[in-house]
Amino acid sequence: MHESWKKYLDAEFTKPYFQKLSDFLKQEYATKTIFPPKQQVFSAFTTDLNKIKVVIIGQDPYHGTGQAHGLAFSVNNGVAIPPSLVNIFKEIHEDTGAPIPDNGNLRRWADQGVLLLNNTLTVEAHQAGSHRGRGWEEFTNAMIQILNDERNGLVFMLWGRDARSKKTLIDGSRHLVLEAAHPSPLSAYNGFFGCRHFSKANAYLILNGQSPIQW
Repeated sequence: MHESWKKYLDAEFTKPYFQKLSDFLKQEYATKTIFPPKQQVFSAFTTDLNKIKVVIIGQDPYHGTGQAHGLAFSVNNGVAIPPSLVNIFKEIHEDTGAPIPDNGNLRRWADQGVLLLNNTLTVEAHQAGSHRGRGWEEFTNAMIQILNDERNGLVFMLWGRDARSKKTLIDGSRHLVLEAAHPSPLSAYNGFFGCRHFSKANAYLILNGQSPIQW
């Protein structure tokens, strides 16, 4: 993780709920196949806290083999692009004209200051939502609260019920909050397609004297 997060994460790691979560995860990793790999669970926090411009909140990691690597919606190079990310790329293309990439690795966004944070950071193989209610939600709430308090002028993209539940943690007078349906094929046509979040985010960043994201 980046040094800028260390004091915040260290404080969170000592709390009772996280100790309980940690004990649960040790057992899970020891006895089951869990994604992402242990060393990639906190990959989102390699993005410098002070350089974050956009926060995209996902649900839980992809639960297929070789997909999740710690960045929400992202997959490793060489892995087929999942349907939700296909829809994200479609919306970006329609919204900004950017070409649709040939891979789903979003590290290029993270390197530009996009925090790709899932609501829960681990999952059992082929068991969507299997690590919900174990403490990750409290952790990610704390991280969003830190971003809200420590930074100004961020763009929060909240897609779907899980992400939108975080809205109460964000001061809409100091940050731009964009809400839409989840990009999953089950819901993308209920308000994700046509949301134009990517051009809206860049317009807001430019208005606030920051460089836009190359989506």
